[in-house]
Amino acid sequence: MAAPLSAQYEQVRRQLAGRQYHWLVTGAAGFIGSGLVEALLKLNQRVTGLDNFSTGYRHNLDLVRESVGDRAWQNFRFIQGDIRELKECARACEGVDYVLHEAALGSVPRSIHDPILTNANNVTGFLNMLVAARDAKVRRMVYAASSSTYGDSPDLPKVEDVIGRPLSPYAVTKYVNELYADVFARCYDVETIGLRYFNVFGPRQDPNGAYASVIPQWIAALINDQPVNINGDGLTSRDFCYIDNVVQANLLAALSDDPGAVNQVYNVAVNERTSLNELYEILRSELAGTFPRLSEHRPRHVSFREGDVRHSQADISKAAALLGFHPTHRIREGLRQTIAWYKEHLAVTC
Repeated sequence: MAAPLSAQYEQVRRQLAGRQYHWLVTGAAGFIGSGLVEALLKLNQRVTGLDNFSTGYRHNLDLVRESVGDRAWQNFRFIQGDIRELKECARACEGVDYVLHEAALGSVPRSIHDPILTNANNVTGFLNMLVAARDAKVRRMVYAASSSTYGDSPDLPKVEDVIGRPLSPYAVTKYVNELYADVFARCYDVETIGLRYFNVFGPRQDPNGAYASVIPQWIAALINDQPVNINGDGLTSRDFCYIDNVVQANLLAALSDDPGAVNQVYNVAVNERTSLNELYEILRSELAGTFPRLSEHRPRHVSFREGDVRHSQADISKAAALLGFHPTHRIREGLRQTIAWYKEHLAVTC
C-alpha cells in the first residue's frame, strides 16, 4: 500500500487545484515526461509538450489522453521539435510559467557508443533550454539530473555535495547540466532546481531495444518466458524509484516558495538498495502467480557492463527538509503497480 502524501505535497496539489499555470514538459512523449504530462492534466493544468520522438513514442501520449479524458486533453498542446534547435526551444517556452525539462539522451552504454550524439542532446540541448527559459522569463526550470553524477565516489548513501569522477560520457553531460544551471542562476537570475533521479521505473517505460532499462526489460522477458541476463554476479545494487515519486518531486520543486530551496540539486529516490539478484527474484515471484512456468525460470549471468556504478543509494534528507519530499511508493509497491500495467498492455508472444 502506498504511503500518504506529505503535507507539503498536499498543499501543492491544492494550489494547483485552485489555479491554472502554463507548463512546458520537454521529452513529453517519453516515459517520465508523459507521466508528468498526465499528472498535470489531471490537475487541470495547461501543458505544452515538446518532443522529437527520438526515444519517446506517440502511443505514450495516446495513453495519456485515454487516461485523462478528452476534456483535460484540450489543455494540452504538442510541438514536435528538437531541443538541439534553439528556435524550437524558444517557441515552446512562449507564455510558459514553469519548465519541466526531461528531454535527454539517456543510457550509459549508448553514451559510450556515441558520445557526440549524447553531448549534442544533453549539453547543447540543455543550454538551449536554459537560454529559451531565460529569454521567455519563465518562473523556474526544473530539470532531470542524474545519479550518474556521483561517478566513482564509494560513499553510501549518496549525499548531494560529495561526488566522484564521472564513469561515462553520459555522466559528464549530466554534471555539465548542473554547472550550467548554477552559472545561469548567478549570471542571469534564472531559477533552476536539478533532480538527481535514481533508476526510475513504472508504466509506459520501453522494454525494447539495446538500451532498455532493466525493470521493463526483465518484466517483458519473464512474461514471454525469455532469458533474463544479469550483468556480473548480481550483487550490483540500485535505489529503484517509482514514477509517482518523481512526479511528486517535480511539482514540489517547481512550486516551492522557500528561497533557500531554489538553485539547488536534490536526490530523488527512496533511500533503499536492491541488488539485481533481489530484483529478479521479486519480479519472478510476483509474476509466477499468473505464469506458473516461472517457478522454474532462472537468470543467466553475463559480463559486467562497462561504465556501470557498483552500488547506488540516495540520501534523500535534503529533499525532505527543503522540498517536503516523502516517497509514497517503495520498490515493492511500485513493482506491483508496474507489473499490473505490463500484464495488461504487453503483448504475450510465447
